[in-house]
Amino acid sequence: MTGGFMTSAGRLSLFAAASLLMLGGTSAGAADLGGNCCADLEERIAELEATTARKGNRKVSLEVGGQVNQAVLFWDDGFESNAGVYTNDASRSRFRFRGDAKINSDLKAGYLLEIGVRSANSKRFNQDDHSGTGLGMDLRHSTWYIDSKSYGRVWMGLTGGASESITEINLAGTGDVAKFSDAEDMGGDLALRRADGRYSNGALTAAGALSIRRLIRGGSGNQPGEGRRYDMVRYDTPEIFGFTGTVNWGADDTWEMGLRYKGEFGGFKLAAGIAYGESSESAGTVGFECTSNVPLAATGHDARCNQLGGSASVMHVASGLYANFAAGYMEDEQIRFNPRFAGQNIDDRQEFWALEAGIQQKWFPLGKTTLFGQYYDHTGGASDQAFGDGGRLLRSNLDIYSLGIMQDIDAAAMKLYAIYRHVEADATSTTGTQLSFEDVDMFMTGAVIKF
Repeated sequence: MTGGFMTSAGRLSLFAAASLLMLGGTSAGAADLGGNCCADLEERIAELEATTARKGNRKVSLEVGGQVNQAVLFWDDGFESNAGVYTNDASRSRFRFRGDAKINSDLKAGYLLEIGVRSANSKRFNQDDHSGTGLGMDLRHSTWYIDSKSYGRVWMGLTGGASESITEINLAGTGDVAKFSDAEDMGGDLALRRADGRYSNGALTAAGALSIRRLIRGGSGNQPGEGRRYDMVRYDTPEIFGFTGTVNWGADDTWEMGLRYKGEFGGFKLAAGIAYGESSESAGTVGFECTSNVPLAATGHDARCNQLGGSASVMHVASGLYANFAAGYMEDEQIRFNPRFAGQNIDDRQEFWALEAGIQQKWFPLGKTTLFGQYYDHTGGASDQAFGDGGRLLRSNLDIYSLGIMQDIDAAAMKLYAIYRHVEADATSTTGTQLSFEDVDMFMTGAVIKF
């Protein structure tokens, strides 16, 4: 039966090819038909190719997507200035494969595989290393799920949990170019200079010195209350009146739970979320790191920390005026057992709050224009970060001010942007050293194009 089918298909293919040759050699005949038959055929072939590229096997769909986000970043640390081309880590370049398959009227199974790409790292370069670390490709998501319209969705694999992006909710979409609550993504590893031009450790090289991101959340760089992707089991509830709940668990007893809302009423759009989590991971890639960062064998106590974070975004639809607010804390209950803080009156809490306000309107046919300003404030307690004077970081303060513009190019699924950022910081060591660092100024302009 199969052989007969293939023979018939082959004859049909030969007949179609012969017909095309006859039509191609008889331009007058084609004109008589009153249309461009070849152009129509090419259009149809293109449609079929597009369909084929998006299909996996006959049961599970395949969709390919991603983005490229590159920018020029200029910086001035008070004594040195420079510029480079970087992958914007606010939303770095990536490609993804995803799809699903229907099991029955209520159930479907799906998957997500996403790879991040960095040519140069906008958050990990410094004065002596102009490309930064973490270059090349990294795994962002590798997970499957079972989804029920009635009972929600269960995930298993590498993905984000309840607190992933919980402090970054933003209806204006400016998080693709400059997150208002994730300060490390733009020049985060630039080492901070003292008034004499030397770094925090007294050296003239950036290696081992405190940087902008090393003051945030005990050195992890993520704002307190914010989660990250790791291998987990996760459950999302069905949406109920705009609300969705999430709980997840990963190895070494990291767990999180959260609630999100999205809706529109009275001419306003509103999105918000809050999440709480606990972890016993002192270092590594599971959950969120505790700041003590000392192994169990050195202290006699396992790591234990907890965090709470949330954010909200509201936009007036008619005017395009909007505002975002975020806040969070991370508390390390075991840092007092760290021998390096013996005899110190320490603060075991890292806190932040951030605000963005702006306007988004379609003033030009190209697409919407967004004008915005941002403020970020971080107050850091004790952490295991080396101060450079023989002590450890006892406390710190970080203030960041930003202004930006983002222009959508609808026809190309592109966003052009320009961001100015100003950083002020100070820190205190366990040895008693107090430093007010030189201000850092940055300007970044580039584009993200999605496919």
